[in-house]
Amino acid sequence: MDQPVEVLLTGFSDEISPSKRIDEQFSVAAALGMRYVTLRFLDCGNGVKNILALDQNERAHARQRLLDFGLQVSSLGSPIGKVKIVDTEDGTQNAFRPWADYLDNEVSRAIELAPFFETKLIRGFSFYHPKGSDPQEYLAQASSRIREIVKRCADAGLVFGLEVEANLIGNNAANLLEIVDQVQHDSLRLIFDGANLVTQGYSTAGVFQQWQQMKPYVGWLHVKDYRSGGTAKQGWVDEERLNQYVPVGDGDSSYEEIFRDLRTQFVDFANQATQLGIPGIFLDLEPHLAGGGQYGGFSGPDGFGIALRSLCKLLDRIEIGYRLRGVADLRERSTN
Repeated sequence: MDQPVEVLLTGFSDEISPSKRIDEQFSVAAALGMRYVTLRFLDCGNGVKNILALDQNERAHARQRLLDFGLQVSSLGSPIGKVKIVDTEDGTQNAFRPWADYLDNEVSRAIELAPFFETKLIRGFSFYHPKGSDPQEYLAQASSRIREIVKRCADAGLVFGLEVEANLIGNNAANLLEIVDQVQHDSLRLIFDGANLVTQGYSTAGVFQQWQQMKPYVGWLHVKDYRSGGTAKQGWVDEERLNQYVPVGDGDSSYEEIFRDLRTQFVDFANQATQLGIPGIFLDLEPHLAGGGQYGGFSGPDGFGIALRSLCKLLDRIEIGYRLRGVADLRERSTN
């Protein structure tokens, strides 16, 4: 008999609320049975802010509301690395930040926040190369900067995850693996996202091939699906015009094949998570069902529920276990 396997379900809770209000995010996540959330944009009463921009009072408020709703943080959905690698005009709105200042401010802030919210995981990116250029020309420079980020994360007992995404230097498996090879540090992990490959023109088979190449270094997975309709083309992607996001399993992102493959190698993944101090294998919902863009997406409370049910249905079919909240959780919280 196969060994039982169980993943940890989490999600970008800001996709739930159009206003990003903290109580809307957390109450719906709790009502859906979630135990974990990924933090990105929050409104703690003073307007919408990225997690890195919260002041001390807002941080304390967010942490208390997590406790009130019985939620834990799986990762910080930070924008670290989503800036230009060089200061040149390329027709995009991407910002450039001087590296030393960026490292000592945004990066240091993320490293300070992760233990505050009791997570070991920081999501990040691999920097924008100039639009129209070859990302491989900037791999060494990006790797050097990521090495500095990872070193600081490791010193704090944290793990830095690089998400595969269009228009970045690490836009595919080959480039990400080159970064991993140049950085050479166990605290650097990759974050797989099938939809972010489909939007670049990868076929279902191509997405699975990308997974096969990335998986030895994957720390956790983002779950969103996209239906290309055969029209996506490789090259620069206008992220604000992407509008074919669908529940997982309904698109071209190969998640059923990927989850089946994950199941066969679950012990290896679980052991890797344990060695890094991660509580398990996180599947992080980022559905974008009502729209997506360069810095986030939106599903609404109903869309997020649809996305979660679709994911659970797919996991049930593959016989991968997961846990949603039950009565025992309520009783435990009421006695604490």
